[in-house]
Amino acid sequence: MVEGKDTLIYKLLDEIWVYPGKKTRSPKQEKDFWKYVYKVKKIYPYAKTAAELLKQYEPEYLKLTRQKDKRKFMNKIEHELMARYKEELKRLTISEGRLLIKLVDRETSRTIYSLVRDFRGEIAVFFWQSLARLFGNNLKDSYDPYGEDRLTEEIVKMIEMGFI
Repeated sequence: MVEGKDTLIYKLLDEIWVYPGKKTRSPKQEKDFWKYVYKVKKIYPYAKTAAELLKQYEPEYLKLTRQKDKRKFMNKIEHELMARYKEELKRLTISEGRLLIKLVDRETSRTIYSLVRDFRGEIAVFFWQSLARLFGNNLKDSYDPYGEDRLTEEIVKMIEMGFI
């Protein structure tokens, strides 16, 4: 870049994340941190898969015009997904389910509530939201990487960069 008679080198750099070192955490905090890392590493692949499946199935679903065809399509997908993931997802703890809700929002930029409402309808979303609330979760929870989900975001970034 040239300004007047000066030539300046201009390079746009990627965002850099700086994390506190181990010395800032007590032994208990360190233990809790690594437990949380384990949970994120366990749940994050499911959120990534959800985002990929949404990209794959949403265009096909939106092409359908008749409600009957949409219902058949969703039932087919639901049976496929249940056959593949039901046993694994049944073993998740409540806190892991809460983390899955947040990470799906991170990966798809849509809450689970809006996804269920869009694909299954108001009655289904009411049922699933009621069930989630019964166990202390909320399908409307959104992901806040700069607020309450800051630690999760740090861990996900470290996973993506290959540090963890």
